[in-house]
Amino acid sequence: MDPIVVRKDEARTFYEGPELCREYHVTEKITFGSSTLQPGETGDIDLGHPASHEVFYVAKGSVTMFVKETGAKFKLYEQDTILMPEGVSHTLINDGDVEAVITWSKAPSEL
Repeated sequence: MDPIVVRKDEARTFYEGPELCREYHVTEKITFGSSTLQPGETGDIDLGHPASHEVFYVAKGSVTMFVKETGAKFKLYEQDTILMPEGVSHTLINDGDVEAVITWSKAPSEL
């Protein structure tokens, strides 16, 4: 199999509240995408993925990850990551003063 390039304008684009999401790659083994939040914006609550771990990487800015079940909040800065266990509800909050860009990946993918 050859490498697959997906350009920003080719990615599947959708919104979770004001959170702009782009899904670049989906295979049976992995899903990869990005989210963009402007200062003060909060994404919708993602109910979690019952059969997948999900990793978030803060590429730009800072965010708080809110875990619905426990009420826990994790402050994440540029180049920080967080691993969400299977089935844990979560949401991203840009409580910083610049645009936040977060990449995310879950494995295995849920087709």
